[in-house]
Amino acid sequence: MGSEVSSTLESETAAAGGGPLPPSSRYIRLGPFQVDQRRQEVTKNGVCLKLQGKVYQVLLALIEKQGEVVTREEIRVRLWPADTHVDYDSNVNTAVNKLRRALGDSFDQPLYIETLPRKGYCLIIAAEFAHSPLPRAKAQDGAPNGSLDGGRANSAPAKSELWSTFGVIGLILTGMLLGAVITKLWIMHFAPPVIGGPA
Repeated sequence: MGSEVSSTLESETAAAGGGPLPPSSRYIRLGPFQVDQRRQEVTKNGVCLKLQGKVYQVLLALIEKQGEVVTREEIRVRLWPADTHVDYDSNVNTAVNKLRRALGDSFDQPLYIETLPRKGYCLIIAAEFAHSPLPRAKAQDGAPNGSLDGGRANSAPAKSELWSTFGVIGLILTGMLLGAVITKLWIMHFAPPVIGGPA
């Protein structure tokens, strides 16, 4: 019974935004993203994102205090030992910016990470803790697919790229044809008339 209460308290503390992540929860979900704590990887709709060690640690720091400010000093202490001599401000900025890029987030209109000037950063999306991963969606032919709506999301960009290619080819051919017509008219207009035939 004591372990059940302890587990419940840890889950509630993490859900409230304070303290370490629940040790019993392997997976953390942030909107379309899933963090696998055991493998230390982040995926979006089944596709693995490449997060370097320090960038991953910044994400965990934000998740541990979701909805609260994580100061730049807290990030510095987490990422570098006390005896490390680096430009902390620049490196913290770099790590947070890399995390934003990986998540497809924006500084101006944040969806996940908000910057609080002269204070730090805040995770503004709720994290959910789970014991099992999100099921991977399957395409209509039954093949695994990272998209949650089957193959439709991937086919739309492919069709638009195909039409773009046809459009470019059409413009090139039109330009070549127009150039040939203009050249022929120019030659006909400025060429001296031919009088008589060969002798």
